[in-house]
Amino acid sequence: MSKVAFIFPGQGSQSVGMGKALADAFPEAKAVFDAADDSLKEKLSEKCFGGPEDALKLTANTQPAILVTSVAAHAVFTKRFATAPAFVAGHSLGEYSALVAAGALSLADAVRAVRARGTFMQEAVPAGVGAMAAVLGLAPETVKAVCAKAAEGQIVEPANFNEPGQTVIAGHAAAVERAFAMLKEAGAKRVLPLPVSAPFHCSLMQPVVPRLGEVLKSIAFNAPTVPVVSNVEASANSDASRIIDLLLKQVTSSVRWTESVQFLEAQGVTKVVELGPGRVLCGLVKRIAKNIECVNVEDPASLEKALA
Repeated sequence: MSKVAFIFPGQGSQSVGMGKALADAFPEAKAVFDAADDSLKEKLSEKCFGGPEDALKLTANTQPAILVTSVAAHAVFTKRFATAPAFVAGHSLGEYSALVAAGALSLADAVRAVRARGTFMQEAVPAGVGAMAAVLGLAPETVKAVCAKAAEGQIVEPANFNEPGQTVIAGHAAAVERAFAMLKEAGAKRVLPLPVSAPFHCSLMQPVVPRLGEVLKSIAFNAPTVPVVSNVEASANSDASRIIDLLLKQVTSSVRWTESVQFLEAQGVTKVVELGPGRVLCGLVKRIAKNIECVNVEDPASLEKALA
């Protein structure tokens, strides 16, 4: 029997209007948005449905907005799809959505936690000090070696191993800049600066860890009903007592997405459903594991297609 996994997108998948068609068509999706609004005591749903884009792009808004849209898509899909997933996984912020889907974390606690996470990440590094860039067409080991050379006493590190031909780097803006020419020299097809507000998943995010730790320690985590593949280890965890540690390590560590998908494939997963805005992860899955079929659910049309 083929195994199914649910996967959840991270920052960068947001767009104005996300979740609106689901909330309009399905009461269970609307209930998720209403619950998130209650939890944050503000109309996050209005930012998702109507923007403005500048407000949605602020990390403190983006993170809860993507989470609530993903959880709404999960609520709608699971009501109509009888098979429980063998695993859940999420890319960066998406790991929180995966924990909600696995029953390890309540929606109310999750939106407050990621609002805090987004705020702390925004505040950790002054604007302009950090940067991120996507490196295309270069082996991850080479990217890592070039970063070590380009650092020169500053920080530049691999932040996301997204797929074999795409690694994202993060760190001090000047060090990321130095890495540009060196990466191209080493054979990178392209190096693209990313329009992000902070250098995520590198050592510069260390100030976030103690602050986020305080928030997470005030939350009750349950044992996941479905194993959650963590970004930090790229393997499955079902132990509630390890969740906080994995989420805190995630802040300064690389997102091991390539290995996470390879782990799912090795466990016999043949179908993956991306729940939430966009299709970014389906694109990555296709390039990591040719034998895994990926469908996404973000609106009524994609839901119909996925169920079919």
